[in-house]
Amino acid sequence: MQGLVALPLTAVLPASVYAQTGRKKAVAPAPTQKPKSDVQVNVRDLGATGDGSTKDTVAMQLALDRCSVLGGGEVLVPAGEYLTGALRIHSNTVLRIEEGASLNGSPDIGDYPFTQVRWEGRWIKGYSAFISAQDGENVTIIGKGKIVASPAIKGRVVHADGSPMVYTRPAAGTAPNPDGPTNVARRDIMRNPALMEFTHCRNVLVQDVFTQGNDMWSTHPVYCENVTFRNVTVHSGADGIDVDSCKGVVIDGCEFVTRDDCISLKSGRGMEGNTIGVVCEDIHISNCTFNDAVWACIGIGSETSGGIRNVHVEHCKCLGARTFAIYIKSRPGRGAFIEDIYMNDLEVSGAQQGFLRFNILNSGLQDPDPVPGDDGIPTIRNFHFSNIRVKDVPVLVDGASIHPRKPLEGFSLTNVTGTCGKGIRLANIHHAVIHDVKVTGFAGPLLSTRNVTGTGLGGAVPLQEEKVPDAIGPPVKAYVLR
Repeated sequence: MQGLVALPLTAVLPASVYAQTGRKKAVAPAPTQKPKSDVQVNVRDLGATGDGSTKDTVAMQLALDRCSVLGGGEVLVPAGEYLTGALRIHSNTVLRIEEGASLNGSPDIGDYPFTQVRWEGRWIKGYSAFISAQDGENVTIIGKGKIVASPAIKGRVVHADGSPMVYTRPAAGTAPNPDGPTNVARRDIMRNPALMEFTHCRNVLVQDVFTQGNDMWSTHPVYCENVTFRNVTVHSGADGIDVDSCKGVVIDGCEFVTRDDCISLKSGRGMEGNTIGVVCEDIHISNCTFNDAVWACIGIGSETSGGIRNVHVEHCKCLGARTFAIYIKSRPGRGAFIEDIYMNDLEVSGAQQGFLRFNILNSGLQDPDPVPGDDGIPTIRNFHFSNIRVKDVPVLVDGASIHPRKPLEGFSLTNVTGTCGKGIRLANIHHAVIHDVKVTGFAGPLLSTRNVTGTGLGGAVPLQEEKVPDAIGPPVKAYVLR
């Protein structure tokens, strides 16, 4: 097997938990990272053929390794088709993929070694990503070239119907369940290769490249700090970018065409994620275009057990979503919090279920070790949306699935224009502000509420109570992280 040796779980767990502080300012874009030396290594000089059929894994990895041992620098990939297995980028390295160059993932699963990977909020056995970095600093991928996953990896574990063992995606044309399974044990035993994965890294920049994923998450930074994606084209048969327990992430000027969340923000699931406790925080998403065929443009959750906070989204276009353009989701058993979510200047069309939904009652698979009691009900506060333009969305806002024992503290919806089929449903919210919502075309009331206080609520009609999940009792045996 070419590639890297598997790493133990302890190698990917964080050295420390990020300090939890109050509300913070939006994150400024990170500067382009510069290597510590002027070394440039051309992959052709170390034997890469770029002919599209010869495996260039050894030559490519030698170039990356040589750049590292010489103190950092640039690995140059000139025009050509480079077939390769899993590659690891080291600290202080720029991987420059020139226009006309394409890194193409090997179709052989043996070219992706086993390691510990994070999947839906838990660390499990899985295959290494096509391009990865771990415990690195100043890692840059740049250029006008392409990074393309194999559309069909031979030898990976699949079900009898050919779907990936790690999960089954809805067939094209089927209606999805936006909340996913609840207490159903899935058949997953391992995770298939992601396209790019950065684990416990600092100062990561991905800029200008075209990326094409398959039916696994495309790009996955986890436990990282100061990460920037700028002007990246993201095509994926699953999620586009999954920001997982990271601090200081900028996604700017990117274009997404996906079959799951274009961007998903996560922080772990159940007692494992809650015990590790690494927050996903200080996220700035701007000037992006989203088009998703199955789920949402931006999903926050449902893995939220380390907490999610200080998320700013602005100047974006949501051009297609199978469910809601913006989906904030969790469930009892996650614990932690989702707070300080600010979205401004959004253009929304093509969303087949609506503009915005909160579901804090039953979204996602329940963890086998959930956070029990009221501690397991996520705390949610400060969700603010302003300057929203919608076109023919079936529902403007579905915000009724909030636990009555932990209401949403602080919500505003201001300066909304356009057309929608139905209005706004809100329940269990304190300090709401509804102002300048000037939409047309809707049937029924503009606003329906239950247990909501605030301003701009005049004329609201009563909303029927939703079923609340049963309380989660204490575990039979105390949870131990191992």
